[in-house]
Amino acid sequence: ADAEARESIRRIHRENPTARIIATGCYAQRAPEELAALPGVSLVAGNSHQHTLGDFLAASANFVPVTELAAGIRSPLVLRDEMLGHIAPISFQRHFAKDSADNSDDVRTRPTLKIQDGCNHRCAYCVIPRVRGRSRSIEPTLVTEEISRLVGEGAQEIVLSGIDLGSYGRDLRPRSSLHSLVRKIVAETPLASLRLSSIEPVDVTQDFIELVASEPRIAPHFHMPLQSGSDKILRAMHRWYRAAHYARRVEMIREALPHAAIGADVIAGFPGETTEDHLATLNFLSALPLSSLHVFSFSPRPGTEAASLPDVVPERVIRARARALRAIGQKKSQEFRASQVGRRIRVLTLDRQRNGRTSAISGNYLKVRIAGLWPRNRWLEVTLPANDLPATPIAS
Repeated sequence: ADAEARESIRRIHRENPTARIIATGCYAQRAPEELAALPGVSLVAGNSHQHTLGDFLAASANFVPVTELAAGIRSPLVLRDEMLGHIAPISFQRHFAKDSADNSDDVRTRPTLKIQDGCNHRCAYCVIPRVRGRSRSIEPTLVTEEISRLVGEGAQEIVLSGIDLGSYGRDLRPRSSLHSLVRKIVAETPLASLRLSSIEPVDVTQDFIELVASEPRIAPHFHMPLQSGSDKILRAMHRWYRAAHYARRVEMIREALPHAAIGADVIAGFPGETTEDHLATLNFLSALPLSSLHVFSFSPRPGTEAASLPDVVPERVIRARARALRAIGQKKSQEFRASQVGRRIRVLTLDRQRNGRTSAISGNYLKVRIAGLWPRNRWLEVTLPANDLPATPIAS
């Protein structure tokens, strides 16, 4: 990700040599000097100062012209606060899925609404607490007001997201929770479909699962990071559950929601991961009724505990392990889709049309192709066909 960010900045500078480039985000918070050294960068603002950019740019005298930089008169200005507790409260951040149209005048599809930022955990491989600060949440009433506004603009489905979504509301006074927020959204907004992004397994409680199962407007879709099926590696990662606990969460979901999508994240090649640990993860995943798997090859993040751990796994071994994990993920996805063939499901059309077919998505995150050209943001009912054939709408 860092390399891609640097290349993007270099490309912008090549194509627009007189442009003044602002670099911000987690990379800017963690390593501002690296970004400041890139050609064309006039300002580096860490997460701690993102909220000041508007006022800062309005005072144009404080913004260094690129001509002065090129002449070596001044260096890029760096705004970063080492005291992450000073990071401003979270404000609404939302974007639209790739399925949405580029035309801003059109009704948007499936906006993602960020309601929480930061993290209080200290996973050994993760730099997020260092660059985003402690967990912060948006007030529940503000969330429902924003959702109602988005629905008024035409949104049919909204995805709630956060760095540690399950910790939502614990910082608020009075204290709130993701469970109570979801209930409030369902009760107080006309939203047709609410989807949740990644949630830690410890936050997927029996009560929360029952809430999702009892409310058809909540998408039956759980994405729970696993990271490893080896208890030894989970301890080294400072994860706060063990493989058996994770398996029980999956079992609870399947008992209440037999057709729910259940996705997992897993890291290949964490330092100290032996062949036995890798096989334990493969066997564990093979036994779980998952619908998808996101595989990440371990790479050390500067400033994290994992970056200095011994017993580094060779890169070629990491690549081979990642391939084996992805093969399991592909098999799980195929098995889950096969289990849904013949079911009558409700889907939301997306902004993708090709070869006389329209893409759509179901509540349990199945990608479906609909016969015919349909406007996006429209609910249809279909029977899921076999072999990835196009589905014919039953009703709209």
